[in-house]
Amino acid sequence: MAAQGKELAIACAKAAAEIQAEDIRVWDLRGLSTLTDYMVVCSGSSMPHLRAILRDVRGHVDEGTGAKPVNTEGKTDTRWVVLDYIDVMVHVMHAEMREFYGLESLWGDAKEVQWDDAPVE
Repeated sequence: MAAQGKELAIACAKAAAEIQAEDIRVWDLRGLSTLTDYMVVCSGSSMPHLRAILRDVRGHVDEGTGAKPVNTEGKTDTRWVVLDYIDVMVHVMHAEMREFYGLESLWGDAKEVQWDDAPVE
């Protein structure tokens, strides 16, 4: 069975970290959003870096947990792509886009999830 919820969000964050995604953050949106339970946001510094992050998150998460995104919104050339795993939404953004849109401030009430010292499951 594919991973869900917090386990899946942590797997996504760890996969992004393996390809050196920048400023990776995970938020618990349960009770705050009707769209998803967890949100992962990370940044890339160039178009090739964004493509590599997307490739590796999809690949490593599928390989490690069996989860596949049910939808992908955006394209790398728009500098913001969302991988939708239903329970988890992964926002892969160019650093400039991330700063411009300020997703962190939109979800100020959300609890941040510590992921970088979580055990690999």
